[in-house]
Order: sequence, then structure tokens, then C-alpha cells
Amino acid sequence: MRADRLVATLLLMQARGRITAAELAEELEVSRATARRDLEALSAAGVPVYPQPGRGGGWSLVGGARTDLSGLTSAEAQALFLVAGPAASVAPEVKSALRKLVRALPQTFRSDAEAAAQATIVDTAGWGEDVKERPGLVATLQTAIVQQVQVRLSYRKRGEKPEGRVVDPWGLVDKDGTWYFIAGTAAGQRTFRLDRILGATLTGVPSDRPPDFELAGAWDEIVTAVEERRATASATILVPTRFLDVFRHQHGRHCTVVEEVGDRTRVELTAPRAFDIARNVAGWGGLVTVESPEVAEHLARIGEELVSRYRRASPAGPAEP
Repeated sequence: MRADRLVATLLLMQARGRITAAELAEELEVSRATARRDLEALSAAGVPVYPQPGRGGGWSLVGGARTDLSGLTSAEAQALFLVAGPAASVAPEVKSALRKLVRALPQTFRSDAEAAAQATIVDTAGWGEDVKERPGLVATLQTAIVQQVQVRLSYRKRGEKPEGRVVDPWGLVDKDGTWYFIAGTAAGQRTFRLDRILGATLTGVPSDRPPDFELAGAWDEIVTAVEERRATASATILVPTRFLDVFRHQHGRHCTVVEEVGDRTRVELTAPRAFDIARNVAGWGGLVTVESPEVAEHLARIGEELVSRYRRASPAGPAEP
């Protein structure tokens, strides 16, 4: 993406004062020719950059100028990475752009910007709940994560009275509109639903976070554990091997390959109920063969309902005189 390279180039020039095409190429992982073209494009677009030939030369901003883009304050950098960070969990090109941008920021801004980028991830696969509005506490908890300070929560478990606790903020997850807060407690790592948090206050006390904690990995473990508890029904299904990658992509962690059977592959599909499995594979029609009787019965009922509702009536014959 050329746009993110041009942004990174401006920030690098502000941070270093002067940069050569070779240095820029190494930082942005492009060829020297591409780096030179980007520098020339900035100059042609009216950005005050100019080349200095000879030993010790390179490209600089005229008079050490600071453009609006390259003059980001610490707060602005945090805001940028808080907004773009969640997108990086689902878009590799955004992750690449942020990695380049953070290297270009002044050293004093980098730690907060990196923390902001890693504060939140997006998980687009829902758990069958209605999408909700973004909770107002998201901004407060993101601030706690970036500033690495403990948070005092008022939290209400389902069917219980609210209780207060102080936690170490580690990360936020937007799971298809339902938000979760991962934090460290005296009893270890815990996950809180934001719609059950009644209030959150920053204490100002430095928080503790394991040096090897990685939000995406922690969330993957949480999802695996939850879905193992929820996946009480299973079915074996024969899928044409040529469509196996598509089938597995559609069902994700719920699909496990069992064995190859000629030009087909037997897989195991799990879900909370047999009906959920039937509903999930109904769109595959006759391409797949469901071997589990209970799921097959649900599929037959789904098929009968569809035929009953959508079968076209036979054309009417000529009216009787």
C-alpha cells in the first residue's frame, strides 16, 4: 500500500531529520528504486522535502519543517493506533502499516503507540447474540491498558449482587458487537463482559502484566475453552475434497478432518445442538453427505419446510367455459 509508505516516510524524516533512499528502503522493506520514487512523489506533491547530494547527503524536510501529519503529538499517536489497532487483527495490510508507522514515531511515543495498537482486537465470529452498541467504558479501559494502571471495577455476575475488585488491565476484545475485558486478578487471568461492568475507575497504581502475554493468543485459548463447553453435539459429514478448504474456512475451529474416503473427506462438525449443525450445512445441499441420523432428520425437516414454502405452483390450465 503506497499510502502507508508515504506516511511512514514523513514520520521517519521527522524522527531522524535526514534519511537516504537505502535507509528508507530497508525500513519499509521495499527496493531502493521504490523508495526514491516515493521521496520524489512527496516532493512533486508539494511536501517540503529535498535531496542533498554527496557524502552525508540524503533527503530532509526543508528547514526541519513539521507537517501536520508528521507532527503527531503523543495523544494523537495513541488515538491513531487505538482506532487502527483493532483492524490489524483482521486485516494483515493494516498490521503491516502500523508496524512501519510505529518504527517511524519519535522514540518517546513508541511504547504508548504500541500499547494502544495492542489494546483491542476484533473477533468477527459471534456467539449467536444480538450486536450491541459500543459500550461507553471502552475508552476508559483502553486508557488503563495504554497507561498500564490498575482499574477498580464494579462488576455484576449473572444472578448475583454487584461486587468491587481491583484488576490489572490486559486487553479488550470486540466479538461481533459483544465486548470482553481480559484482566489479571489475585486469582489469575479473568474475562469480564463489558455489559456487566457497572463502573470502572483508574486507580493510578501501576499495573502488572506478564511479559509474555499476547492478547490474540490469550483470546484464542478463551474461545477454544468456551466453544468446547458449548459444543455438545457433533456429526460426521462427507465433503468433496475439492471443496474441503472452503468448508473448513466456513466452519473454522468447529470442523476437524477425520480421514480421506476416495474423492471425499470425512470431517467432524460440532455445535451446541444437532439442529445448529443441520442449519449450518443446509446451504451445501446435496454436495455433502451427513452421516449422523439426528442431524439428518433436522436437515430433512428443513428441506420439507423450504419445499413447502417455495415450491412453485403448477401453471394453471385453460379456464373451463
